[in-house]
Amino acid sequence: MQKYQSILDQLPYQHPFLFVDEIIEVDLNSIKGSYFFHRQHQFYKGHFKDFPITPGVILTECAAQIGLVCFGIFLLKTEGKSTKNLNCVMTSTEIEFLKPVFPNETVRVEAEKEYFRFNKLKSSVKLYNTVGELVLKGEISGMISTETHE
Repeated sequence: MQKYQSILDQLPYQHPFLFVDEIIEVDLNSIKGSYFFHRQHQFYKGHFKDFPITPGVILTECAAQIGLVCFGIFLLKTEGKSTKNLNCVMTSTEIEFLKPVFPNETVRVEAEKEYFRFNKLKSSVKLYNTVGELVLKGEISGMISTETHE
C-alpha cells in the first residue's frame, strides 16, 4: 500500500474514469502524482484511428484529478475537515498543450497551490511525459466540498 493511499481511497472516480495511479508527494503547497495510459483505453480506438494519442480533455482530467481533487482532499484533511460525501466541480481551466501523450506512457502531474480558501482551490499544473518533457501546462480551479444536498 502506498504512502498516500488514504487520499486515493477518497477519490469519487473509478475505472474507466480514474486517471490517478499514485501520489508521489504532497504538502501544503504542492502535489506530484502519476498515471499510466494503457493502450487498452477505449478512446485510443477513435483518437486517432491510425495514430492513437491521448485526447487533450483526458490529459486535462488527469491533471485535475491529481492537481485539484487529490490536492483538495489533502488540504481539507489538514484543516481537520471531513472528506466524506466529497463533491468536486471544476470551475475553470486555462490549459496549453505542448506535446502529445501516446498509449503506454506514464505521465507525471506536478501542481502548485495558487490559493485555497472557502473550499475553492486554484492550482498551476504541469504534466510531463515518460521522458520528462513538458506536455501540458496551465491553471485549474474548482470547488471541493463535503456538503450533502438532499
